[in-house]
Amino acid sequence: MLSVKNELLAALAAELEQLSPGAGAKAAFESPKVAAHGDFACTAAMQLAKPLKQNPRQVAENLRTALLATPAYQRWVSAIEIAGPGFINIRLQPAAKQEIVREVLAAGERFGFQSPRGERVLVEFVSANPTGPLHVGHGRQAAIGDAISNLFATQGWSVHREFYYNDAGVQIQTLALSTQMRAKGFKPGDAQWPEAAYNGDYIQDIANDFLAKKTVKADDREFTASGDVDDLESIRHFAVAYLRHEQDKDLQAFNLKFDEYYLESSLYTSGRVEQTVNKLIANGKTYEQDGALWLKSTDYGDDKDRVMRKSDGSYTYFVPDVAYHITKWERGYSKVVNIQGTDHHGTIARVRAGLQAADVGIPQGYPDYVLHTMVRVVKGGEEVKISKRAGSYVTLRDLIEWTSKDAVRFFLLSRKPDTEYTFDVDLAVQQNNDNPVYYVQYAHARICSVLAAWGGDVASLQGADLAPLDGPQAQALMLQLAKYPEMLTAATEGEAPHDVTFYLRDLAASYHSYYDAERILVDDDTVKRARLALIAATAQVLHNGLAVLGVSAPRRM
Repeated sequence: MLSVKNELLAALAAELEQLSPGAGAKAAFESPKVAAHGDFACTAAMQLAKPLKQNPRQVAENLRTALLATPAYQRWVSAIEIAGPGFINIRLQPAAKQEIVREVLAAGERFGFQSPRGERVLVEFVSANPTGPLHVGHGRQAAIGDAISNLFATQGWSVHREFYYNDAGVQIQTLALSTQMRAKGFKPGDAQWPEAAYNGDYIQDIANDFLAKKTVKADDREFTASGDVDDLESIRHFAVAYLRHEQDKDLQAFNLKFDEYYLESSLYTSGRVEQTVNKLIANGKTYEQDGALWLKSTDYGDDKDRVMRKSDGSYTYFVPDVAYHITKWERGYSKVVNIQGTDHHGTIARVRAGLQAADVGIPQGYPDYVLHTMVRVVKGGEEVKISKRAGSYVTLRDLIEWTSKDAVRFFLLSRKPDTEYTFDVDLAVQQNNDNPVYYVQYAHARICSVLAAWGGDVASLQGADLAPLDGPQAQALMLQLAKYPEMLTAATEGEAPHDVTFYLRDLAASYHSYYDAERILVDDDTVKRARLALIAATAQVLHNGLAVLGVSAPRRM
């Protein structure tokens, strides 16, 4: 059907060009808001009425007559109707819709994918400080970032997943001091316990292993503890390596891998932070006031100028961010997407201002930001706020252990990132239609069960006679399958993976309606093979869509 749509669009463009030179480039179809109105809708007549100085309905009638005379419309279209002020509603022949089944079966796992475009995109996400386990907010960010990365891959981008973590600064020092206090035998509640220290049980675990002189290995580092409670530097390195290892286990439980871990500390040791500051000074984009160095960020739309270097000589946190994003640009990433919590909203204007002030060729609006809200967790009807292990929040691993990796991913992607979300643990483990991930996965498993009962070779269905697929439920299901590639493109452009979850639920609903309306394994071999081809194509698209979300497509449930 995709090829059919392209044929019809090409014919429409040619006729529009005849009516008004230049109009052909704007040829487009819309999906009617009411399914009964047709399969495609076109508003070109209303757009052309004014420049042509004609009544839009008359333009529509002229266009209708011209289109019906073209070979493409004669072959694939059953009717063209004019509605309202000049809407053109197009009804397809059943054969046109049936083409999508062949296209899906031929493309397989590549259905919906675009050709390589020769462009690279860097998606930065999770980027948690190595000061504790990953919480459910990090889980939402992980799901969003991984799904957005997968979406870009479907559109032909070369995708680089990056984890940036702050291994420098006050929080790391607090981690080291907290571990040192535990190693010396102190605990939360003791008079000597610092107010700012981390209180989770995991700090005691780090201290115990440090005293035991253990070696810890993470994806990006390995360190052996000295065991000396007065060796704060050793404690700091060990604690960071320990928690990076813990985060690796969280990410592995989520089936998530990164291409690169980028260290904040490297921006200082390489001199990049100093180089960035010097460049901004040389460009005349800074000034000194009250002993501090300020960026003229109001020149770039910020609501006020920002301090870059405080009076004590230390840099504010957005300065290394500017240096970091310059490295992204220099590494050849013209497209960059950052997944961050909504608490980072204030940094967007100042980072972009710093990048413009640096004047290194970075375009305005670089990088893209996708901001997400935190997640409430409800279990047994009550909100869960504390993890015994973490001390003050529910961890990602808690959520996976209570439910499953698939449920966590699907649920955390089922709303727009910037909307509040409540994760219902009890719903996530239910095996009924109220559970959205179960509903979608069950549709896939249900199809696999039918195909297994048939026992034939699915590849042979590519040559099936699809003429029997003329019932309303079959037609609706095929139209839903045809929406998949455009949905992927739109979801990528909007950096909106929740669109994939919405689509999959709609596709599963269309399949369940079809299954309830028509028996698949009938005696008539032609009818049976046509219906098997349709459900096999449906299973393929369900599988492909779930893969974009990082969710499995089980063959039995």
